[in-house]
Amino acid sequence: MVEIAFISFLTLFFFIGASSYFASEGTTEDYLVAGKNVSAPLIGLSAVATNNSGFMFTGMIGATYSMGLSSIWLMIGWILGDFLIQNTAVRRIRDIGASEQVHSFGGLLVHWLSTDKQNTCSETARHRLRQFVGLITLLFLTVYAAAQLKAGTKATEVLLDWDSDSGILIAAVIIFVYSLVGGLRASIWTDVAQSIVMLVGMGLMVMFGWVSLSETGGFVSALQQVSDQYLNLFPEYSTLFGAGLFVLGWVFGGMGVIGQPHVVIRFVTLSEQSSVRQMQMYYYFWFTLFYGLTIVAGLMSRVLVPEISEFDAELALPSLAQTLMPQIFVGLILAALFAATMSTVDSLIFACSASLNRDFSTQPNRRLWLNKLATFVILAIAVMIALSNNQTVFSLVLDTWGMLGSAFGPLIIWLALRRKVTVAAAFMAIIGAMLTFALFVVNGWWSDVYALTFGFISGIIILALHESAARQKET
Repeated sequence: MVEIAFISFLTLFFFIGASSYFASEGTTEDYLVAGKNVSAPLIGLSAVATNNSGFMFTGMIGATYSMGLSSIWLMIGWILGDFLIQNTAVRRIRDIGASEQVHSFGGLLVHWLSTDKQNTCSETARHRLRQFVGLITLLFLTVYAAAQLKAGTKATEVLLDWDSDSGILIAAVIIFVYSLVGGLRASIWTDVAQSIVMLVGMGLMVMFGWVSLSETGGFVSALQQVSDQYLNLFPEYSTLFGAGLFVLGWVFGGMGVIGQPHVVIRFVTLSEQSSVRQMQMYYYFWFTLFYGLTIVAGLMSRVLVPEISEFDAELALPSLAQTLMPQIFVGLILAALFAATMSTVDSLIFACSASLNRDFSTQPNRRLWLNKLATFVILAIAVMIALSNNQTVFSLVLDTWGMLGSAFGPLIIWLALRRKVTVAAAFMAIIGAMLTFALFVVNGWWSDVYALTFGFISGIIILALHESAARQKET
């Protein structure tokens, strides 16, 4: 029954994605950016599902299982940072992205630079920057996609006793077929379906857990028995300053969304007639509700699946599902977890495909079959990395969000604020922010604060110093 339910939902995702073929215009532009005419509700749910990958089902629940109630600051900080940064940049992203020249993340940044009258730079310099952005996108997002494919198989190994290779290949085939026929529009449509399954699955998990705990004496009293600190609002810091930095780090973590090519390109596809505010209403309603349910599920799992030696906290959700739910709902939870990874993988693959086709050549590739071939090549590489089980490669994904947020977030904010940016300043900010982030991660400096904080701040400082120097030179 678990397998039947799981396969049924995967089949549903496949047919929803494949049905986008009937709305396709059969052009390269439609394939890469869905004609830039997608409605606000679809973009809101697609972007938030893409943003929240399998990390929410595994990593976040695992963090709550281990940390306790203090993990709520990850939610508060992340959503607050996301909200602040979107309100600064998303309208400008949609307006700049409306140009017929923008079909990739690199294309968005470079076109933004070229349309700002105070920024004068040669076509060659802009093309070099676009190639550099495309290279970063390809490198990090392909590895990210491979790790997501691998992560999606973790629960199938436990619940279905499938080997990891089977799950990777099944997900890859489904994604490739609906991507082939529907392009980015197929990715957006399946994201919406997956976001609904994710929310329903997490809601059912909390409901079944609540019923079980009500029968055994109550939720709060059970949590109080875990440890004296488990329900503390803050981790054990010696000073209020330390606790504040912990929260601030996750605010910057949320701000990193604006540097994620696979999320930002969805804002480009929002139609000119649609309201950004309406899109954000769907986005943040789902985000807040799902994140809250995730934390509650993590707390419940600590009580209902007690900590034991060598227990993998990231398997708390599927373990809890097996403990509490009928088999058909266990299949739903498994499908929801799988959906979370698939909604991110297809978005990553399309961002890479757009970069490969648009960011490296001076003449954009308008042949539809070559764009589809690029999608296949990127997905095939991601699958090979996933099948290789290279743990060194997979460890990189832990820092992918922070690296991309550090690299591109400051630049997009500076452009959105209509500040002076040259190609040289953009290069310096991207490289400087990435190096700063890497140094903090490798050396473990201020390890209680998410390293993206320092990468993001360093990028802003570099842009500010370069602007100040340029203005002094002018005067």
